Amino acid sequence: MLARQERQDESYQEVPTHQAEEHKPERQEMFVHRVLNTSLRSHFQVLFIVTALLAMLVTIGSGISASRGYTLVETQSEATRIEQENERLNVEIAKLKNPERIKAIAESQLGMQVPKKTYFSHESK
Repeated sequence: MLARQERQDESYQEVPTHQAEEHKPERQEMFVHRVLNTSLRSHFQVLFIVTALLAMLVTIGSGISASRGYTLVETQSEATRIEQENERLNVEIAKLKNPERIKAIAESQLGMQVPKKTYFSHESK
């Protein structure tokens, strides 16, 4: 442990202040001034905007599709309900057109009677 500490202490040397100032310019020279590629940046910005617009269009399209799907389901359920109502009304019409029912109403409420004999005539030309 002591050996390691000695080695570390040996690697660090104190530099006088006038020498430290001399090293600063060298260090600044090591930094490279980087120029941004603005055309590449603008291309990526355009690519990002186009991608964002396409994503919004897909989202809006799927929303419209879902809305139309809900409308279609509602319309189909309404059509099924109307068809069932139509069948119920057809059954009621058939019951109301029943000749036995008409005869019973004519005899009981209107006082009519079925004739015992029926004669038919026709004209010859």
